[in-house]
Amino acid sequence: MRTFSKFLCSATLVFLSLNLHAQTDVAASVYGAFNASSTGNDTVQSPANQAGALFEARHIWNPLAGVEATYSYNRANQSYSSTTFPPCPVNACGPTTTTAAIPANAHEITADWVASLKIASFRPFALAGGGVLLNIPTAGTATATETTCNLLDALCSQATSTISTSTQTKGIFDYGAGLDWTLLPHLGLRLQYRGNFYKAPQLTTVFASTNNFTHNSEPMIGAFFRF
Repeated sequence: MRTFSKFLCSATLVFLSLNLHAQTDVAASVYGAFNASSTGNDTVQSPANQAGALFEARHIWNPLAGVEATYSYNRANQSYSSTTFPPCPVNACGPTTTTAAIPANAHEITADWVASLKIASFRPFALAGGGVLLNIPTAGTATATETTCNLLDALCSQATSTISTSTQTKGIFDYGAGLDWTLLPHLGLRLQYRGNFYKAPQLTTVFASTNNFTHNSEPMIGAFFRF
């Protein structure tokens, strides 16, 4: 009987300890999206660095078990460049370079596993998960510029054309780490870094897909409300 009582007491203490770590909250953050370029199939794709906003709903049961759902939005303008060497008379002409800038928006939806530890008014955490990334051009067309240079007389000519654009949906793997700092009973500051891996989107067929994965970094700051 005494052994059972000790076991029951220990189990109660463990349960109460785990409960101290439980938290349900919603959060909003602003971030900077710093993007890496992607190269492949004679195409160089350079996403612009942009600002964005992230919204989270998170529930944590214990230090090793927590989940969250997120939605984020940022501008995702893409610049494309491709250089070809068309067949010409010997040394009579040079390379042709085609460039285009496509304004676009990025919508990201993810589900993540969260591990955290509550220490006084602080809660450091780490997360990993995945979801989808929608890259949506702001218009159905964009302008491409084609520059051809002559190696003999060092002259270059330019021509512009209208190209079609299309939406791309990509799978995404995301990871991150951060710190919650409780300032008031139900309100606090959330500092975090998140990173994303995904295949570079092909927003127009005028340029061949780089067919490579790219990465972006998102340092962010925001506030959370705990229920």
